[in-house]
Amino acid sequence: MSPRCETESGNGKRYPAAGRDAIQKTPDWYTYVDPARFHADFAADVPTDEAAFEARSQVFTAAKVFTTPITNPAWKLKPSWYMVARSDRIISPDLERMYAARAHSHAVEIGGASHSVYRSHPKEVAALIEQAALHAAERP
Repeated sequence: MSPRCETESGNGKRYPAAGRDAIQKTPDWYTYVDPARFHADFAADVPTDEAAFEARSQVFTAAKVFTTPITNPAWKLKPSWYMVARSDRIISPDLERMYAARAHSHAVEIGGASHSVYRSHPKEVAALIEQAALHAAERP
């Protein structure tokens, strides 16, 4: 598949994640993380009760977002910021690094962080967002 028509699913196959099989599909083609595996595969670095809450309150995602070709990504024209969660089991950290590198992102890596990095490392996530906002404010 050429880079001009890549998909998230195709990239995930190139860089498989350990917990990828925790993602389930509904009969009407939505995806969710198996609640029984949510803590281990999606939110391993948050307390058990918080992970259980996340598992119960997750919003299903249309499966087609993972297979729809990406034809004109904004990262080709706009500056970007990327947080690599080094212990992510849903998206391979190597895939995250590839995304960050090719977009020339201002990247930050968080050791021990799961896919729920926003819950487990909120200060680091906020700092990265603030850095991006400051850069946007400085642009003419």
